[in-house]
Amino acid sequence: MNELHLPWLEVSVLVALFGAVWVSCVRDQFTVSRYSLLFNSIVLATTVGAWIDYEFINPAGVIPRDAQDYWNPLTKLLGRPIFVIDPLSSPLLSLVALLYFLVSLTTLSTKVRRFSFAWTLFSEAIVLATFCCEDPWLIIGLLAAGTIQPYIELRMRGKNTGVYVKHMALFVLLLVIGQLFVDYEGRDKQVHTLWAIIPLLIALFIRCGIAPFHCWVSDLFEHATFGTSLLVAMPLVGAYAAIRLVLPIAPDWVLRTIGVLSLMTAVYAAGIALVQTDARRFFCYLFLSHSSLVLVGLEAVNAISLTGALCVWMATSVSLGGFGLTLRALEARRGRLSLTNYQGLYDHTPALAVLFMITGLASVGFPGTFGFIGTEMLVDGTVEVFPYVGVAVVITSALNGIAVVHAYFQLFTGTRHRSMVSLEIGQRERFAVVSLTALIFIGGLVPQYHVSSRHRAADRILRARSAVASGTVSGEETAAPNHP
Repeated sequence: MNELHLPWLEVSVLVALFGAVWVSCVRDQFTVSRYSLLFNSIVLATTVGAWIDYEFINPAGVIPRDAQDYWNPLTKLLGRPIFVIDPLSSPLLSLVALLYFLVSLTTLSTKVRRFSFAWTLFSEAIVLATFCCEDPWLIIGLLAAGTIQPYIELRMRGKNTGVYVKHMALFVLLLVIGQLFVDYEGRDKQVHTLWAIIPLLIALFIRCGIAPFHCWVSDLFEHATFGTSLLVAMPLVGAYAAIRLVLPIAPDWVLRTIGVLSLMTAVYAAGIALVQTDARRFFCYLFLSHSSLVLVGLEAVNAISLTGALCVWMATSVSLGGFGLTLRALEARRGRLSLTNYQGLYDHTPALAVLFMITGLASVGFPGTFGFIGTEMLVDGTVEVFPYVGVAVVITSALNGIAVVHAYFQLFTGTRHRSMVSLEIGQRERFAVVSLTALIFIGGLVPQYHVSSRHRAADRILRARSAVASGTVSGEETAAPNHP
């Protein structure tokens, strides 16, 4: 295993945890927001540093190896690596930190009393730690810890927590049951029993919001703050759990089940998004449709489809992250947005209208944007094995595109909105959404590095699955550190 040049991973997690404790001791909410933004900035810098450092020690053309922090105190304390970075997680850490930074940056002064910055920093630490882990039990523990912050917020807002608690409790329970059977049967076993596979499969469906286990996602978007809902959804933690816990040990029929149900959810959610009358629920179903497509790429288990799925993962987080921030900015000015009547907001905030359309169309894989290449690879890779998948993905993308355009017309056209208060976008919000828009076009017009990076991650995942299937052990654990 390689070593990074600095302890980037542990510093990023510890800074977020320290920031959560620090801001919880501050009384003034405006001071809290400034401190939170400072800690988010430091975490973003450390995760980007980890990404650059990892790429430096694993250049293109070399088989990538896992890397751990330099001077790793947790490894020395516990006797085994805890936080590691690999081709899959290296860009995801920076993506998570960027999303948290932008959500904190765009929280308006009128909303700081409703948004818990301390719990948000705690949640960021948990998500970063999850993406740094490969040990199944550590991942399960962190996934369980990640359910705390949304529950606390729902309680603080006086909302009903029944739907969320029931789904998350079942999710954690099934993860524990499934992993217990996996350990009992042996992690290197080539074929596991249904007692191990089924609980993990259902837990995956719950966390990813696959129908019929999707109602907790819409409930969260409806009752929690929009910022918290975005941060729970956008990193696609469920997809990470699927790759780490299910994909290496799942037989082919399980992967086909994941693919079929995910495809049905993608089409179903796209259709439901078309008829929503509330902007939050519209965004929720748009997200569920896109996130389900990531799991569709797992069913074929070939390099092209898996690379496409990983590209769609990144594109969905970036484009829908920007789309969600745009809706959040509109909601901060107008309150809860209805899609039943024309709002006519274009004259008051043309910048938000343009950004709404760009990020919305980017999410459906519009040519020249981040998601286009990934969607094409996803279709090409899966249609070789299951021809019907390509047609369904195209239908899903078309329905999502129609839903985005319909929402645009309802919010920005159709009438003239009269208001004595300026609704123009602020500098912080402009910076946030324009930054994501720049990433959308850079990833679409110059996709070589991104596709190559995701292909290396896909190749690593497939080799790990082949090693389990053949009963061989990778030599990664026995490799000597390579720190200069």
